[in-house]
Amino acid sequence: MADHKLPRKDVAPRPGQTELRVGRLTKAHGLKGAIKLELFTDEPEKRFVPGAEFTLQVPTASKWHGKTLRLVELRWYNGHAVGFFEGVDDRTEAETLVKAILWVSQDATELPEEEDAWYDHQLVGLSAHRDGVPVGTVARVDHLPAQDLLAIKTDAGEVLVPFVKAIVPEVDLAAGTVTLTPPTGLFEELPEEGEAPSGDASAGESPAQGEPPARG
Repeated sequence: MADHKLPRKDVAPRPGQTELRVGRLTKAHGLKGAIKLELFTDEPEKRFVPGAEFTLQVPTASKWHGKTLRLVELRWYNGHAVGFFEGVDDRTEAETLVKAILWVSQDATELPEEEDAWYDHQLVGLSAHRDGVPVGTVARVDHLPAQDLLAIKTDAGEVLVPFVKAIVPEVDLAAGTVTLTPPTGLFEELPEEGEAPSGDASAGESPAQGEPPARG
């Protein structure tokens, strides 16, 4: 049985460029080759225009491995993005692309147009600070259906931090830092039941969840 694990993205970006993951093909839609999309971008009107070309991340055994995909049109059905692509003319062909991840090239210095938004590659490597003290480094950004998470590499291991305003109030690209205000227990052992941490009158309470920042 062929290995259907997706390989890591191995297309080297051109000088001054970076590669951004902008979507995933999830399910064939209808009989004419349309495919539903899970979007990893807050700028679909910019990324998914007619003629846009995507590098594909697919299993090495796939007929699409090493190829690109060109968008004909992006439509919306009941709030779901659906793409039509060149050379994908029927449902059978569309099903060969299910689970493919779409990547685009991006100027590494370009910022998102939306305020308080960053691309993943701009966050990776930033020093994470809590109460002014470094606690780790941003290793990656995980995009989950409910929210985005910052994976913080610490001396004790990896900590997943919800990427919301209440917990990540500041990103300073110029200083190379992100500021964290995590709830009790995220970066340390939780106290035994009934035992409040010293000097913490609000043990057990988590800050309210804010809206997640936009992503590439």
